[in-house]
Amino acid sequence: MKRPLLAKFLVAGALVLPALAYLGYAAAKDGGLVQYHLKVDAYVADAKFHSQRVRLAGHVAEQGLVIGAGRLNATFTLKGENSSVPVSYRGVVPDLFKAGCEVLVEGKMSKDGVFQAELVMTKCASKYEAAGHGKPAEKRS
Repeated sequence: MKRPLLAKFLVAGALVLPALAYLGYAAAKDGGLVQYHLKVDAYVADAKFHSQRVRLAGHVAEQGLVIGAGRLNATFTLKGENSSVPVSYRGVVPDLFKAGCEVLVEGKMSKDGVFQAELVMTKCASKYEAAGHGKPAEKRS
């Protein structure tokens, strides 16, 4: 009776251990599962990220913001505390996208030094929070 139980544990271990090893490898490789996004200053400071597809978090600079006709593209500067990155985006620009807003861009740095964003997401506006209460405000028509 003990032999079938031992065999089941060996088979289960043979299936589970490689899966766990792969998850550990993926998490350790280039920030894999561990890192959700980089701040602009960390991205600029470490050149190893410049050849990789990454997510950057920062604010849209006031100067240099150009939104194309029909809101189908944008060029802007993503700024952090001390650094900034020029960004070019082709796609539908979010409605809440404007100078000064907090955004998350996903893409890769091109050879000409411009970050080519494939995705732009804006942080939810504060207009959805009730003043002084920290609870979501009711949507008004």
